[in-house]
Amino acid sequence: MAGTVLIAAGGTGGHLFPAEALAIALTARGWTIHLATDHRVEAYGQDFPAAKVHIIPSATITKAPLEAARAIVQLAKGMIKARGVIKTVKPDVAIGFGGYPTLPPLLAATLMRVPTIIHDQNAVLGRANRFLAKRVTALATSFAAVGGAEGLAGKMVETGNPVRPMVLKAAERAYTDRWAGDSFHLLVFGGSQGARFMSDLVPPALGRLPEVLRKRVKVVQQCRPEDMERVAATYRQMGVEAELAPFFRDLPERIAASHVVVSRAGASTVAELAVIGRPAVMIPLPHALDQDQKANAEILAKAGGGWMVEQKDMSPERLAHDLAEMIGHPDRLAAAAKAAKAVGRPDAVERLADLVERVAAKQPPRKEG
Repeated sequence: MAGTVLIAAGGTGGHLFPAEALAIALTARGWTIHLATDHRVEAYGQDFPAAKVHIIPSATITKAPLEAARAIVQLAKGMIKARGVIKTVKPDVAIGFGGYPTLPPLLAATLMRVPTIIHDQNAVLGRANRFLAKRVTALATSFAAVGGAEGLAGKMVETGNPVRPMVLKAAERAYTDRWAGDSFHLLVFGGSQGARFMSDLVPPALGRLPEVLRKRVKVVQQCRPEDMERVAATYRQMGVEAELAPFFRDLPERIAASHVVVSRAGASTVAELAVIGRPAVMIPLPHALDQDQKANAEILAKAGGGWMVEQKDMSPERLAHDLAEMIGHPDRLAAAAKAAKAVGRPDAVERLADLVERVAAKQPPRKEG
């Protein structure tokens, strides 16, 4: 069976990357893809294989009364536009990947009796998905146990978090074993909300390493544009070889080339680390209402594939100590890389594509037996 799929996703990489992976897989199976999202798609969605991209009005609902009222008005406008898109496109199934931009398309689809799926990348359901979960046909999850999904077992299917073809390609690269005296490749990134913290953390941490260790480190680091020169000057003064950029379009290859990663713990990041098989020091974004990044990081850390350190407990002194241990004991990193890869789900995108086809055919989401 092949027809038309409406994919709805918030316009950030965390939502769009798994949506893009699914779109590529379904396109290969003969499906036509339409994408409903917001204006941020310009930054992350250039390669999205959609017949058409539909920008749908949306907003985040907050506790501030005036802002909440404005958000509701925007979401109502989004519902009107989404209904028009569905009438025109006539999708066989609609799937949302989280974020408030998914609310208008998925709500409109449920009201218009289009079969619907939501996929949640995190170990805790996001607020938009939590609102939609009882209304949709099926709930696809990245993990076996997901906070906020209690009572939904009948429609829940664990697929894993889809990763893009470039991630699967990077996963073919074996972890590079090293001796204690070899070069040490460190990758640092944190997304738009995490790069400033990383710029304040990692350079002073490397500055605290003994010179004999520091000279072995080669850094690839994401930095905000306004922090670039400051961070570059610090590394120059220390004699550390560093490549800095606001965004790396070949990030999966950079992950594969690293010995260890220092990063936040967004769902796509954790999924890519596991599929590629690289150890990481994961510092979850603090103050998140649902603490979803902490839950993501704990799963990989408990499997032995990395280390989760809350931001309040992380400092340049602690990171310097941890990096010194890693540089001096490469066997520990190799074991962590193996453990990370053991929990990766490279087949997640095909599993999710299978679910889409089942729901489009109006079959039960969960296979019998």
